[in-house]
Amino acid sequence: MAQDKFLMWVAGKEQPGEAELIPVEDPATGEIFAQCHAASTADVERTVATAHETFKSGIWSRSPRHHRADVLDRCASILTESLPAMIPLEVRQTGRAVREMRAQVPSLVRWFKYYGALLRVEEQPVLPTAGKLHNFLRRAPLGVVAQVTPFNHPLLIAVKKLAPALAAGNSVVIKPSELTPLTTLLLGPVLKEAGVPDGVFNVLPGYGATTGKALVQHPLVRKVDVTGGTVAGRAIGGIVGGNLARYTAELGGKAPLIVFETADVQLAVNGIAFGSYIASGQTCIASTRILVDNKIMAQLQAQLKDKTESITRLMGAPSNPESAMGPLISAKQLGNVETLVGEAVDSGKAKVVTGGSRMKDVSSLDGTDFSKGYFYPPTVLVSSEGDSILETRIWREEAFGPVIVVVGFDTEEQAVKLANDSEFGLGAGIWTQDLAQAFRVSEQVDAGITWVNTHHRNDPSSPWGGAKSSSGVGSENGIDAYNAYATIKSTIINYASTEESLATDDWFRDGAGAVRYG
Repeated sequence: MAQDKFLMWVAGKEQPGEAELIPVEDPATGEIFAQCHAASTADVERTVATAHETFKSGIWSRSPRHHRADVLDRCASILTESLPAMIPLEVRQTGRAVREMRAQVPSLVRWFKYYGALLRVEEQPVLPTAGKLHNFLRRAPLGVVAQVTPFNHPLLIAVKKLAPALAAGNSVVIKPSELTPLTTLLLGPVLKEAGVPDGVFNVLPGYGATTGKALVQHPLVRKVDVTGGTVAGRAIGGIVGGNLARYTAELGGKAPLIVFETADVQLAVNGIAFGSYIASGQTCIASTRILVDNKIMAQLQAQLKDKTESITRLMGAPSNPESAMGPLISAKQLGNVETLVGEAVDSGKAKVVTGGSRMKDVSSLDGTDFSKGYFYPPTVLVSSEGDSILETRIWREEAFGPVIVVVGFDTEEQAVKLANDSEFGLGAGIWTQDLAQAFRVSEQVDAGITWVNTHHRNDPSSPWGGAKSSSGVGSENGIDAYNAYATIKSTIINYASTEESLATDDWFRDGAGAVRYG
């Protein structure tokens, strides 16, 4: 079968890469359906140099803010028109169910609109400096910025990073995951048509050890923004620090979700299912540690089992609109999940409520042969005895799959302690009808994002980042993300008369009279 070939996007046009082609696999079938050009070290050097020259030209970096806002608005409009062509490709390269992508991908336009609006309303501070001085601040772009995006939300995370970087006036080079590089490349023509100048937006597919390393260590790159695993994030941070460049990293998670006695159990179960199984559990804020008040444990566990098994029955081809959940991204990721679950169960410290092994049969929904892809069912694990599952690796390590651990508690204090029993601190969920409890517990949970009676809400205005170092540095979204892509410039203007200045500002005049300092 003929395979499509995708080129890099550099300086406003498609260009071939010098590195070895990347095979792109459909995780639902194991089929290689496309080949993608990859950037060599020389390609990286040329692209960064081009982006830097474009930045210095001022065509974008010094363009009026209202012009940049208008272009971002056009990006939103043209992207909306392009979505019908993008969604099927996003489904195929990620294995995500089309029902998910039809909900998620159209939301991307909000980021372009938000940062366009922010440009129009941003105020520039005037500081209360002593004396006849007018001290005002303005933000200036950094220069060339590098963005490294993951496989799980290729378009969403690319746009989340791209919109504030462009709004601030930077030139951007994105390295998408080698597993899912294709849809990010489709953004190139969209942005070009919207009016983003050639050289301002570039996409370099490639592998992390070669393309990624060459990009993040380049001395002309003034900021690196990465979403990925904690190990990779620490390694990249060490490289970026050597260049004294700025760094934002959204890394790992092991989100707790606490269900208190007052919660509506079915509502909480629906929330757990969404928070845990969306994207086949391959999200950094997946609610993988479910903490339940023992007074309602039996009821919740029974309803959660029913809900989980209903999702399994609805698994099929990702392109089927009725399919509820797709496969994991790769054989490697499937192996990681199987290892963590198998180890916990084989140790005798965990038992399976439902799921727990790779799917090799045929879908009852549409006849999809699960054995050809990397399908793993939504899975619920509990302790074999007492809280024995707390001693397993799957309690602490990020599985990045549709596997949740359910543990009981008796008091609010115990719930908070269990929630914080992790090196990660990205997301958390609380389910309760007690408003005072919601405020009280949310303040104690170590998480950058806490949802109450909902999960995975994501708005361009709302900061998204970790509260512990293993979950990253800095945050995405909101004014903070925009500010992180700019540098502050302080300008101080003396408006005193010439006579006053001659009388007060001659430091080396004759005599021993008082002089100013500062």
